[in-house]
Amino acid sequence: MKNILLLEDLPEIRAWLKVLINQVFPDAQISESARVHDALGLVGALRFDLALVDLGLPDGSGVDVVAALREQQPECQSVVVTIHDDDEHLFPALQAGAFGYVLKEQARELIAEQLSRMSQGEPPLSPSIARRVIAYFAAQAKPQKDMIPHVQLTDRENEVLLRVAKGFTLPEIGVQLNLSRHTIADYVKQIYRKLNVSSRAEAALEAQRLGLFGRGR
Repeated sequence: MKNILLLEDLPEIRAWLKVLINQVFPDAQISESARVHDALGLVGALRFDLALVDLGLPDGSGVDVVAALREQQPECQSVVVTIHDDDEHLFPALQAGAFGYVLKEQARELIAEQLSRMSQGEPPLSPSIARRVIAYFAAQAKPQKDMIPHVQLTDRENEVLLRVAKGFTLPEIGVQLNLSRHTIADYVKQIYRKLNVSSRAEAALEAQRLGLFGRGR
């Protein structure tokens, strides 16, 4: 991550987020903004590898910045860093293209760890957010079986997918299945490719759609 956009209006929070960024990505150049309007200007002028985006800004919602990045810089990974853990904020952010969704109330060390795992293709997603996504889709009516496209996953891939959807980290899944984290990362990449998904939120939806939550694993 060489160029990072940091959108946060509170100076004290922006300060510790910069510390985390410097810790995880020591060579990165950080462009700061406290307003949606200014952040959109930066998106139009500079190229970013990563964006850490707050949602509630003085002049609007960070969701607009996430959407602009997806449209103008699809290679940039947007991660929401917010206090909001409700559906009204979560799902619009994911639909706009957020790669991850992290709550500020988490320990800073955990946020740093989640950001560092992005290099392995693991989206940063707070455990409570992963559970909320699962609960949301579990509450939806199940589609008819004849409407579900056939997706061929191995038993091991199903096991990994279920645990990813439940919010477990790659090391945790490795311990549960007695496999290395790198092996689990390979499984996750293969699963995402087969299912044509790119985030834990989408993986949770697919796990629900495939009926994995009812298998008692």
